[in-house]
Amino acid sequence: MSDIRNPERPARALEIPPAPRTGTTAIAGGISLVLLAVLFAGYGFAQGVLYVVALGLGVALYHARFGFTSAFRQLMAVGQGQTLRAHMLMLAVASLLFAPLMALGTTAFGGPLSGYVFPVGLSVAFGGFIFCIGMQLGGACASGSLYTVGSGQTSILITLFGFILGSVWGAHDFGFWLQPDFVWKKISLADTSWGYTGAVILQFIIIGAIVAATWLVERRLNPPPRKGPPSERGLKRVLRGAWPLWGGALALAVLNAATLWLSGKPWGITSAFALWGSQALSALGVDVGSWYYWSGPHAGGLHTPILADRTSVMDIGIIFGAMAASAWGGTFRIATDLPWRIILARLIGGVLMGYGARIAFGCNIGAYFGGIASFSLHGWLWGAVGLLGTVVGIKLRPVFGMGVPKLSDSSC
Repeated sequence: MSDIRNPERPARALEIPPAPRTGTTAIAGGISLVLLAVLFAGYGFAQGVLYVVALGLGVALYHARFGFTSAFRQLMAVGQGQTLRAHMLMLAVASLLFAPLMALGTTAFGGPLSGYVFPVGLSVAFGGFIFCIGMQLGGACASGSLYTVGSGQTSILITLFGFILGSVWGAHDFGFWLQPDFVWKKISLADTSWGYTGAVILQFIIIGAIVAATWLVERRLNPPPRKGPPSERGLKRVLRGAWPLWGGALALAVLNAATLWLSGKPWGITSAFALWGSQALSALGVDVGSWYYWSGPHAGGLHTPILADRTSVMDIGIIFGAMAASAWGGTFRIATDLPWRIILARLIGGVLMGYGARIAFGCNIGAYFGGIASFSLHGWLWGAVGLLGTVVGIKLRPVFGMGVPKLSDSSC
């Protein structure tokens, strides 16, 4: 069957994935069961439930191959907007789910609940810009780094290492970026007389305009279709193969809302990287606790045990959820023999993402997804400057031997 708009580009035939790797699936499942027992017994019911939610996030990210890096790259390189439209579906559904929860203001366990509403300013603009340069070089975004590591792509461990380095560097410089000249005002779309009802309506208008713009760009450029991974058919597709993008969008929106309802905050990823790296430096004798990041807004957080930290627990769950899903899908594999230029790109990209995420109040999940779903203008600012950063990252990719989609390609 050919692509209707581009008949010279045949659609990719559906391939059946390899046989399940039951041993690796059992390892991922066994570790997760042990962690669940430890969390429920030693860190409370909420931590255990959040780990289950994180396993679901890992499964959804893997099966939908729900990319942020590839979505931005495909749009800015050739005008392919299919994945970005899936982002908009995810944001629309998450907004509908977040609005009543934020209006209520309490979690499932009676604690305080609030979204990610942070100030717009230079810190967000610059942080989002360099983050998206970094994700084009690093080969994955924040969520992508976790689920691709879980699926066995060990090259992304280099990106993750750089991510931790950059996060610690950003934590060190956090006080500089929080000066009044660089951080301006918190602006929520809900801060009107219409409240969250008006915020949802305005959010849908913005999302609709973006969807329409991507359709117009595609109609003008006629980009190659998105390339899908191997997949089973029918109900087998749920556990072995590629979910449709809309399925991934809905799953991520629901699971992010569940995270908000259970923990009082939306899904986040990169604050854990700053914690891990800072704790490592502290163990080596560095006076990390004197940094403004750890003595001011995150006072006391430096000494939080890893399994008591909400974000750390969820990051670990995403890795093992993706590991189980990829192993059962037959695609778990360990990458080797990386060219030195790719290694360098992965490291540089990780550092840029780590630093950018810290000063911009989050990454593609915390700032872009969580910020927009929380009706914060800083989330939309992050997305806008991220597209500009993507253009720069695309220009830099060939320097490190990495490809960029072209209009003449048969698929993205």
